[in-house]
Amino acid sequence: MKHYTPFLLLLSFFSIPILADPPHAASLSRPNILLIIADDASRNSMSVYGSTYVKTPNFDRIANEGLLFTNAYNCNPKCAPARACLVTGRYSWQLEEATNHNPFLSDKWVFYPYLLEEDGYFVGFTGKGWGPGVFKGVHRGRDQFLTPENPAGHPYNEKTLKAPYRGIGRGDYAGNFELFLDKKPDDQPFCFWLGTKEPHRGYEKDSWKKDGRDLDDIVVQDFYPDNETIRGDLADYAIEVEWFDTHIGRALAALEERSMLENTLVIATSDHGMPFPRIKGQIYDEGFRVPLAARWGAKIKPGRVVTDFVTFPDVAPTIMDAVGLDPHDQMTGSSFLYALLSEKEGRIDTSRDHTLLGKERHDTGRVDGDVFSVGYPARALRDDRFLYVRNFKPHRWPVGNPEYGYTNTDGSPTKSYLTNLDEGHPDYRYFEWSFGKRPAEELYDIVEDPHCLANLATSPEYRDVKEAMRVRMEKGLTAQEDPRILGKGEIFDRYPNSRIDPQRKTYNNPDYDPVKDFERWKNTQY
Repeated sequence: MKHYTPFLLLLSFFSIPILADPPHAASLSRPNILLIIADDASRNSMSVYGSTYVKTPNFDRIANEGLLFTNAYNCNPKCAPARACLVTGRYSWQLEEATNHNPFLSDKWVFYPYLLEEDGYFVGFTGKGWGPGVFKGVHRGRDQFLTPENPAGHPYNEKTLKAPYRGIGRGDYAGNFELFLDKKPDDQPFCFWLGTKEPHRGYEKDSWKKDGRDLDDIVVQDFYPDNETIRGDLADYAIEVEWFDTHIGRALAALEERSMLENTLVIATSDHGMPFPRIKGQIYDEGFRVPLAARWGAKIKPGRVVTDFVTFPDVAPTIMDAVGLDPHDQMTGSSFLYALLSEKEGRIDTSRDHTLLGKERHDTGRVDGDVFSVGYPARALRDDRFLYVRNFKPHRWPVGNPEYGYTNTDGSPTKSYLTNLDEGHPDYRYFEWSFGKRPAEELYDIVEDPHCLANLATSPEYRDVKEAMRVRMEKGLTAQEDPRILGKGEIFDRYPNSRIDPQRKTYNNPDYDPVKDFERWKNTQY
């Protein structure tokens, strides 16, 4: 039986609602958003995907208590372009200068953290957000108010720690997330980007020895020779992946301690594959197929595995959808919120049976005629069984010119071993797989050949498969108005790389100015 004071009886007589939610209740019921992203961690390095020598219990926890995607892709396998797809919700070839690595990022793009901020969210990031490159600032939501912040949010990088090895940064990512949570007003939901800088190069060489690891446990991919140099490099890498995983665990614990975990949509991923030859920056499966797991309390039926193809441009519209906002008109990706909320497993949306991929310029150190810092343009289509790749400039070196050091592969013991091989060495084929020139078309049966070593593009048996995939790829890219498919792809080579002084040294040309060169070229085109 309810008891009313005379004042409450009077209010009830006039039907005035007295038990209405406080003004901030709606925002309190909206989900928090936590995106956790590694820098250069392969999908196959997460133990939930089958890794035996890298242990990732906290990433696995998100998958086991939520949802694991087996067909998640980054659209363009290098840091800046992949992250640009994440924050904008657009396909890489729709991002003009941001298709490239290290661009001068335009201030025309709108980023999902600031759209959420305009709608009442408390927004921040730690570690590596969007980058590398130069940005003028970002538009804060639909008001188009320019502010000089990273596209991932407002920085929280004050807390540091003593890292166990020299290759690991001093940033306390989880500690900065806790600092952010402590500063968050009680009446606001949050949107936070936790971006570790691991396992990006470089590593403390032979840190695996200090850590007491056994090289016999290491699994070497088929495109590398199996020797102590490669195994040691992979073991050093494993330590840094596990460092990333510890910050996942600490972030989840911070949410649990504050009773916030169940109302937080946690998405964990990596921007692309490991920083090794033939992986990072390359249009092969381990380079662009990424780990992706999501947890959201009771909203997600736990332990499900979904095979729908999802890609980085889909993440921003999914987040917008989850918080009850319409995706911005700029966003061309498609929300996969349906998959998070479904109780089904496997292929939920039968139309999501493939993905489109591509790259333009990732790094400098490639010259074509009198044009410096050109890219290696490629587009690809990946479905459940096959990967089709179209290399538009096969006369170019795919990983950069030899005289400039194959710059689209990070320096490492593995790279040094391969690039020091002589042509007559029995391991020389491994060098060619990583650094040699490639044909105009490639086709791989991923089921039979997951490491993409047997090119079927010239096989009569697969002619129809190749042609069907080529047509499907070009149709999809044409619909998305990809300049490369429309015959206007030269502009990607002309967009200036923001690291001007290093280019002058590389090309021994102190007067080289890619910004002015781009403006001169553009004036001749339009």
